[in-house]
Formats: sequence, structure tokens, C-alpha cells
Amino acid sequence: MKQIPNLFTLLNLVCGCLAIIFTLQNGIIISADANGNQLLAVPEKIWMASLFIGLAAVIDFLDGFVARLMNAGSEMGKQLDSLSDLVSFGVAPGLIVYQFLRLSIARGEDGLEASYLWLLPALALPCAAAWRLAKFNLDSSQSYSFKGMPVPTVGMFFASLPLIYWNVNEPWVTKLLLNQWFLYGLVLLFCWLMVSSLPLMSLKFKDYSFKNNMPKYLLAIISLAAIFLLKWLAVPAIVLAYVVLSLLFKSKTA
Repeated sequence: MKQIPNLFTLLNLVCGCLAIIFTLQNGIIISADANGNQLLAVPEKIWMASLFIGLAAVIDFLDGFVARLMNAGSEMGKQLDSLSDLVSFGVAPGLIVYQFLRLSIARGEDGLEASYLWLLPALALPCAAAWRLAKFNLDSSQSYSFKGMPVPTVGMFFASLPLIYWNVNEPWVTKLLLNQWFLYGLVLLFCWLMVSSLPLMSLKFKDYSFKNNMPKYLLAIISLAAIFLLKWLAVPAIVLAYVVLSLLFKSKTA
């Protein structure tokens, strides 16, 4: 019975592996329009990667809940959780960025012959995630607050990019997602957020009073409003709100 939470954790890992498979499947789509102009797009099934990363996030929450419910927490479970998170929220999102960079660079002049070195910055994400998780495992003070952005939060942000790409019909959004320098900036920002000591709130509750959990309740309200108003763009807005609220209410997130 004590291994049940660990089985949940391994299911998280399976979801991360499936996300990687769907991200790399088929490569970049190359086709042509009626005039013979070359058209490029990220793999259509990459949205399945977003789905499995989201499912991994749900399972990641449930394995901790089940462990507490069954009083089955263990050091092995903690290590398994970090190893699974590295794959699901570090490696898989890094490969999503890799595919977007491929598309961005391929659209340029002689882009299909460009050096793979332009794609390597995407691998900074799993490296920063590994660093963040190793620090977390060595620091017992990060129960109700975090030092640096949690890896699952970063994973969910980048998992939203394929869904935004396919579902938001706004030229400025597509242009941003296909701008390699914008993607490099995102990678740099989120790598820094993960390895920094920025005080960010945990979503665990000591109690359920509004006074002691004001930023968490505000985040929930903002999240619901963002989903209703922004739809597919809600995830980046929620992540931004998470950072801002954490910094505004530092005393309550500690």
C-alpha cells in the first residue's frame, strides 16, 4: 500500500515520456500553397504533448495528496517525484521550445540548412530544471513557500505554447511564437526564475482562512477570470499573476 503514491509518481513520468514522443513525432510540417510557396508549421500532434504535460501536473498533485492521505511519504518518493518532474516539466517543455525554434529558424533564408547550434538554447530549460530540483531536495524549508519558480509551473507555461499557436488566431501572437529571439528570451527568463532565490508562494494550505491565504485566493479568482476572458492565453497570464502576487505578499507566502 505504501508504494501506491510512488506508482502515481511513475505515471507522471510516463506522461512526460509520451509528451516527448508526441513533440518529436513527424518533425516540422513542410507543404506548399496554391502558388507553390513553401509553408511550415510545427507538428500538428504537438498539442498532445501539452495534454500529457497537463495530465502529468494533475498526477503530480495527486501523488502528494495520496501520500499524505495514506501517511506513506518517503525519501524514495521524494526522489522519484523530482526525477519524474525533470522529465515531464523540464525535458518535455524543452523539446517543445526546440520544435518552435526549428520552425522559427526554418522560416528564414536558408533556414532549413541552419546550424543545429541555434537550437541548443532550448536544452537550457531541462538543465535549469535539474538544478532547481536538486536545490529543492536539499532544502527542507520549502514547504509553504518556494525559492525560485517550481518546475511544474514552468512546464505548464511552455506546454501552453502549442495550444496558443494552434488556437489563437491573432497575427501578433503567431509572430511572437515564431520569433527565435522571443523564444530565447523566454528560455532565459524561466531558467533564471528556476535557479533564483525569488520568494514564490506554494499552493499548499496551512489553514483555509482568507487572511492567511489571501494571495492564493486572489490567484484563484484571477485564474478563473483569465480562463473566461483570455481562453487559450490564460496560462501565461496566470503564471504572471502568480509571480506578481508572490512578490506583493512576500510576508504571507513565507
